[in-house]
Amino acid sequence: MTTSRSGTIPAGQRLDAACLALQINLGTEQKATLLEFVAQLHKWNRTYNLTAIRDVDHALVQHLFDSLSVIAPLQDWCDKNTRAAPKILDVGSGGGLPGVVLAIAMPGAQVHCIDAVDKKITFIRQMAGVLKLPNLAAIHARVETIPPMSCDIVISRAFASLEDFAKWSGQHVSLDGCLVAMKGKTPVEEMTALDQRGEWITQRVQSLNVPELEAQRCLVWMHRKGKT
Repeated sequence: MTTSRSGTIPAGQRLDAACLALQINLGTEQKATLLEFVAQLHKWNRTYNLTAIRDVDHALVQHLFDSLSVIAPLQDWCDKNTRAAPKILDVGSGGGLPGVVLAIAMPGAQVHCIDAVDKKITFIRQMAGVLKLPNLAAIHARVETIPPMSCDIVISRAFASLEDFAKWSGQHVSLDGCLVAMKGKTPVEEMTALDQRGEWITQRVQSLNVPELEAQRCLVWMHRKGKT
């Protein structure tokens, strides 16, 4: 079993603590699937270079806990907007972050991951089978080249500037859907550039507290200009 660097706290206990801190309620099977995903990511990374983080302990925090930090905010948006079965697009998904995590933690959602790198999409498709996730799909393409998908939520994690993300991905958001970017520090300059040009504008910035991570994280929520 994976443990922390101190060698004293099993990964399962750390995941339990993270879920409690993030106020998300996951079942035993979901948690086991999340840990299996981290193990699979580590295994594939040895050969396919899916992510720069090669240490399992670091991946648990910087990949898994980081991705889990958006679950409660996204679920809250779905509840407020009566989306019992939301369609979610993860743009520039890489190794399935946060897409695979969303599919596991939000089984009622239909999650689509898109990436231009074939080996990364191959990995995500493999995860859909290995982890038994019928609600997970993977698309090998550049996001700006595919027909509009009419998604409730389009999300990205460390993908591009807000302006480029909106320009390339905005077409895939339904008329009453949302565009959400996972960022580190509040990207003030990017927000200014977005608000001055294009169809999209910053709606709000939501702070995220990722368990065990001593770094700033936030969600930037965007909406089309003219929408309240």
